[in-house]
Amino acid sequence: MTLVVEKLSVHYGSIRVLSDISFSLPLGEVLCIIGPNGSGKSTLIKTIAGIMEPKYGNLSLEGQNLDSISRNEIAKKIGYVPQDFQYLTSSTVLEAVILGRRPHVQWSLTQHDLAKVDTAMEMLHITSMAEKMLTELSGGERQRVFIARAIAQEPDYFLFDEPTSALDIKHQIDVFQMIKRIADSQSRSVLVAVHDLNFAYHYADRVILLDKGEIVSMGTVEEVMTEENIISVYGIPMQFVTTDAGRYVLPDWKKAEDRTSPKPINVI
Repeated sequence: MTLVVEKLSVHYGSIRVLSDISFSLPLGEVLCIIGPNGSGKSTLIKTIAGIMEPKYGNLSLEGQNLDSISRNEIAKKIGYVPQDFQYLTSSTVLEAVILGRRPHVQWSLTQHDLAKVDTAMEMLHITSMAEKMLTELSGGERQRVFIARAIAQEPDYFLFDEPTSALDIKHQIDVFQMIKRIADSQSRSVLVAVHDLNFAYHYADRVILLDKGEIVSMGTVEEVMTEENIISVYGIPMQFVTTDAGRYVLPDWKKAEDRTSPKPINVI
């Protein structure tokens, strides 16, 4: 089973934001999308999720065009977690996670459905919040709720758009470790847009580097996240540091400050 993106182009009106994007995502893989702001990461995720319409190109799953598959069947296969949540309602945490089971429920929730919900909430450490209203939660807590909803959905493919943007460092690591476990042990696939290059370094099987709506490089971490590629696309000095814990990408703050600091003006 493979998700295939072929020659995908997306426009906002007359402005092209993605151009000729092609890749495939087999089961059991974590594919990270990296790139600066405005490079097209979120647009790519939203287009695959069906939130946005492509101008050109094709999206297929198991050899079948996504346009020909019902939304309910797609929801059984693909789970989407957006970057922000503008559609918060007066539901509780438990009710929000239960919604993840909607594609699988014909008449009413079964014990099997409730067990999947309980497991998802435990994985994201939100069981104690079950009766809280979504509007009572912090941004990071809400993010964990919607990740749990996607877990309860049990799709074959997860689409995450900056899933840890509102989380503290502990929960960021928890989420990425969970993502990696899901891919490795459950043969699910994850397409995830990230800003933190180090999470891509340590958890990705493959990486797509986007810039200005185009793929600059795609392949393994070692192939894509080279000093030349990263410094060229992000436009600031970087340090690549190897420690006992692995290899890390760090901004070279001093050189970056020297590049952006205004030159002194000589007053005569």
